[in-house]
Amino acid sequence: MRRIGFDNDQYLSLQSAHIRERIDQFGGKLYLEFGGKLFDDFHAARVLPGFQPDSKIRMLQQLRDAVEIVIAVNANDIEKNKVRGDLGITYNDDCLRLIDAFRALGLYVGSIVVTQYAGQGSADAFLKRLAALGVKSYRHYPIVGYPSDVAHIVSDDGFGKNDYIETSRSLVVVTAPGPGSGKMATCLSQLYHEHRHGINAGYAKFETFPIWNLPLKHPVNLAYEAATADLNDVNMIDPFHLEAYGVTTVNYNRDVEIFPVLRAMFERLQGSCPYQSPTDMGVNMAGNCIVDDEACREASRLEILRRYYDAQVQHARGQAEDCQLRKLELVMQQADVTSEICPAVATSLEKAEETGAPAGAMVLPDGSVVTGKTTSLLGASAALLLNALKHMGGIDSSFDLISSSVIEPICRLKTENLHQGNPRLHSDEVLIALSISALTNPIAARAQTQLNSLRGCDAHFSVIISEEDIRLYKRLGIHVTCEPRYEVKKLYHK
Repeated sequence: MRRIGFDNDQYLSLQSAHIRERIDQFGGKLYLEFGGKLFDDFHAARVLPGFQPDSKIRMLQQLRDAVEIVIAVNANDIEKNKVRGDLGITYNDDCLRLIDAFRALGLYVGSIVVTQYAGQGSADAFLKRLAALGVKSYRHYPIVGYPSDVAHIVSDDGFGKNDYIETSRSLVVVTAPGPGSGKMATCLSQLYHEHRHGINAGYAKFETFPIWNLPLKHPVNLAYEAATADLNDVNMIDPFHLEAYGVTTVNYNRDVEIFPVLRAMFERLQGSCPYQSPTDMGVNMAGNCIVDDEACREASRLEILRRYYDAQVQHARGQAEDCQLRKLELVMQQADVTSEICPAVATSLEKAEETGAPAGAMVLPDGSVVTGKTTSLLGASAALLLNALKHMGGIDSSFDLISSSVIEPICRLKTENLHQGNPRLHSDEVLIALSISALTNPIAARAQTQLNSLRGCDAHFSVIISEEDIRLYKRLGIHVTCEPRYEVKKLYHK
């Protein structure tokens, strides 16, 4: 059984109460910059066992009547047709997806603000599309000297030339489809305009990581560094908090570096800064809800290892720099992480050596490790999935869940009719075949019912498996990693 390290119910209660206190602190209106993912925060769920991926949304639902959501998207990202790596859709399409998702949960989306707008053609087309859909939109413009020239920024020629976003709720959550969308600048611009309209308003930041009241080198915080290795974020002691209160807290380099500028902006906007440190700006209560520190440490070390293997694969594809790997290697040393902490790694390599073909291994909830090998009909990922389902269902490992008479026609279809070079079934194809077999085979049906029991398991493969297999494993909630090499030496890999 997996150990629970985080009390999610306590988190929802503490977090919503703390945000209400912050709203009251500023006289009834708060602009809350939401960092990270509002939906499907699987990183937090992996490093804080017990954290639910939809916790942030559930917390906002508790504040539903007070919440208004503003989505910020950078015009340059629209122009470049930037795509979310996890979803495979453009940032502008993701804005629409987010609106639908928020509305389905009963949350009010007030508008979209296009930041860094400078007449980009794609941004204009997106704004027209929003108008046709009945979605309010606003433009924020590039500001010369941002963020260092405070006198210019906090003036009619700076924030003053941005559109004033009309809001009606006491808690305005500013979120975005990805980083670099201008969430903080949007909040500060709104403070400037609210002040001009005689409205008292405040600003706060909601970032889950790094967790400010955990040690700097705690594995949970180091896992955040591993997750952002491509952004070169670094966790550090908040020097402003230490100087103001004599208390050691953790923040990250970008917030620490920008704080003097933010403080100067607040002083110019409101006469004084309500915060003494970057830590003061945050509202995150996650650190107060850890109930089993060792469980969170163990989970975070595994996450660091996964991030390292993911980066190695990206490097093999030419999509990650050498410096990213070096950063991750340093994080691994600091967290005392080696491949030995995941038994699936060594077991998959041993199976590949034994069979002379790609192989995989999976650590199951009871701690046992099962393997899958490449055959003429099944790829290693498909074979591993079936063997894991057999084990979880108490089915003899030698039993064929799917008859070869079912698999072989599918293989012929792939090669003879669909003209694919690889006849072996992928993981998604084998699950379809298993579903069909389950109609007449009660043992196959028993195996199929075990799919949800694989959620949270770790699987490792001796080669880079196909994108189809990786996506299927992720949809099942299985954490999958691969050795950074392909099965065959080619220049092009699908």
